Amino acid sequence: MNVENNLKSIAVFCASSDGNNHKIIETAYELGIVLAKRKINLVYGGSKLGLMGRVAAGSLENSGHVIGVIPEFLKTKEVVHNELRELITTKDMHERKLKMHELSEGFIALPGGFGTFEELFEIVTWSQLGLHQNPIGLLNIDGFYDDLIAMLKKMVRTGVLKKENFDLLLIGETIEELLEKMHNFKPMPVAKWINKEQT
Repeated sequence: MNVENNLKSIAVFCASSDGNNHKIIETAYELGIVLAKRKINLVYGGSKLGLMGRVAAGSLENSGHVIGVIPEFLKTKEVVHNELRELITTKDMHERKLKMHELSEGFIALPGGFGTFEELFEIVTWSQLGLHQNPIGLLNIDGFYDDLIAMLKKMVRTGVLKKENFDLLLIGETIEELLEKMHNFKPMPVAKWINKEQT
């Protein structure tokens, strides 16, 4: 069984700027290519800018299906990607995250800033609370997330983060490694005790 039989759609969280690390920029584009070739739909924030635009370009230029989800207040010609076949507009950021979750069977975080961190940690928290059992991947390109991973391990050592919850975050140094881990992910049985409307 291969990845595309399990993960039909993956949401990607990443920066709306390019940054200055060429390996990160190239890997963002490569991720779009890989998803397209595996016939995995890309769900992302709908922008043409930064790493977001690079992932979308990699998929679109290789006949991939890309679904953009963007809040109304960001939907300007300077931001929105005009070449998407499917663009969903939401009323706010929270509705955007709910829609991306609804459309996706897995999640990948590339390098990014506050917005990327917020999206990543909210989707991990939802998994911890039993709101979903989808794989969540952290693509640690060129050691970008080394310090964050070290901090999370410190949280486990100090007892404020359970090891089984840390393990919900799948970490890969390459696209292939990460997709393989996501493909093989076995969720823990967790009692669902709240719903997303209560988050």
